[in-house]
Amino acid sequence: MAVAALILTGVFALLDVARHVIQRRSTGDAGIRQFSVGPGSLQWWAHWGMEFGTLITGVAAPIADLTGLAPLEVLDHPVARGVGTALAVLGILATFAAQLAMGASWRIGVDETERTVLVTWGPFRLVRNPIFSAVFLAFLGLTLMVPNVVAVAGFAAILVGTQMQVRRVEEPYVRRTHGTAYTDYASRVGRFLPGIGRLRSDQRNER
Repeated sequence: MAVAALILTGVFALLDVARHVIQRRSTGDAGIRQFSVGPGSLQWWAHWGMEFGTLITGVAAPIADLTGLAPLEVLDHPVARGVGTALAVLGILATFAAQLAMGASWRIGVDETERTVLVTWGPFRLVRNPIFSAVFLAFLGLTLMVPNVVAVAGFAAILVGTQMQVRRVEEPYVRRTHGTAYTDYASRVGRFLPGIGRLRSDQRNER
């Protein structure tokens, strides 16, 4: 399973590159914003937490498996590995599809000076952050495929980094940019899962 996990991680990376190419060809801009963020900022920590988490789970964990690191017994089961493979494939494809659904508004990182269209269609009708939801699915699958302590640590870093990015960086930015259009949308649609993490009425009234 370690070799399969490395292959799927490679596919994930290639699709990410393809998305940047598509974005540049259609808009003239690759959509990359995270490298303009100052080192040590909240967004910087969130971004690199996610990046290192993906590398640890998708690359370091399979290599550790191949070099003899034992899996965690509680997760080490053929059925779990099979389910993990299915989740990883589904998550990778869903990530790419959700990225495409954002069209010209797709970005990696936040530029406070930009104002993009608020996307509420396609998978964004179900959850506010379908790209991150799909990434969670993909790397949960990779963790189950190679269930060692390295993979679990990497997946934990992805979860923490993503929560920081979404809750402390992206949501405040989108709320400032789109105002009531976003708060109305967020009151109806969950953050990562349908119906879960919707904006409460008292939060909607905050300015």
